Amino acid sequence: MKVISPQGEHIELMTVNVGPSHPATHGTLRILAALDGENIAACVTEIGYLHRGFEKMIEQGTYQQVLPYTDRLNYCSAMMNNIGFCKAVEGMFSVTVPERCIVVRVILSELSRIIDHMVCVCTNLVDLGALTNFWYFFNTREEVYKIWEKLCGARLTNTVTRIGGMYRDVYPDFANDVTEVLKKIESSVTEVRGLIEHNKIFIDRTKDICVVSAADAISWGWTGPCLRASGVDRDLRKDEPYYGYQDYQFDTVIGTSGDTFDRIMVRIYEMIESVSITRQALAKLKPGPINSTDARLSLPSRDQVYHDMEALINSFKLIYEGVRPPPGESYDATEAANGELGYLIVSDGGTNPYRIKVRPPCFTQFAAYADMLEGGMLADVAASLGSINIIAGELDR
Repeated sequence: MKVISPQGEHIELMTVNVGPSHPATHGTLRILAALDGENIAACVTEIGYLHRGFEKMIEQGTYQQVLPYTDRLNYCSAMMNNIGFCKAVEGMFSVTVPERCIVVRVILSELSRIIDHMVCVCTNLVDLGALTNFWYFFNTREEVYKIWEKLCGARLTNTVTRIGGMYRDVYPDFANDVTEVLKKIESSVTEVRGLIEHNKIFIDRTKDICVVSAADAISWGWTGPCLRASGVDRDLRKDEPYYGYQDYQFDTVIGTSGDTFDRIMVRIYEMIESVSITRQALAKLKPGPINSTDARLSLPSRDQVYHDMEALINSFKLIYEGVRPPPGESYDATEAANGELGYLIVSDGGTNPYRIKVRPPCFTQFAAYADMLEGGMLADVAASLGSINIIAGELDR
């Protein structure tokens, strides 16, 4: 491939495919790069290698049946997808779930944020050739998965949240298990920081690489850790607080350069803040109901079903038909691990969603990826791709 430079020089470029069959692109992303030596003169990115038709599939089931599909959006922090969707539907009913449910959802969300950041950072470091960090984070992540197993019997895709509450209350030793795992998280974060924060090889591979300015990040519609790494102070937990986040004490982690280094380190420091939030939430965890008493959303108790005809009919209708949000259109978002996860729900008053549009965090981040790479080197592809944390389950439309 021959091109002419602005100075009139004839340059021979080599066109290569990075992905989709590549360890760093995980079989779902393709980067078509035109190389001048090892420098990327131009590139085009492509999605579409993991198309599940999420937004059409969910029109075929009830609102409750949508929940296992949301698990499979960002499967590294599946519970946050559940919680965000249930919160959006509950908002259409103008229903507030009980305080115990809110606190449990906060705990599950922050633990999910931590394990999502762990898998993002440790696999990114593996792409850079640093394997030891992987074990520090993955072994600790496994301890959180043990809590998930006790909570709902599932590890990766945990459909534990329900519209109006939870699948069931937490198990008796839940608070103790969470307290112990927080100590292990702090220890593993300390170990990884010690290995990379002042490591010359890591710094050389990430500092001033694929820089995204604050103006560009906003222009691209970035949210979450990637936006904050570019120096923008934006976090829905503080700016549009929900679930009582305004009562928790935590800092928003902000980067200064918007480079690959900042995008990695912001996630590491956010884990520390999530540990603090989780400890505060455990202190707020008081006995009480876990599910709403609103008959439009929650199943009546078995005792009521066995002795009251109205409760029996209500139970039958909720199980076979599900909830019926009032007709209308609603958008609701939460601060998921990778940024703003929003659901635009259109209801016609029926048992099935008329339309659901998902606003996934990494869609806008990958849209900017080609611009990030141009002018960089081929070696920057893997380092920077991991730093924007693309999860193909929520990326493909």
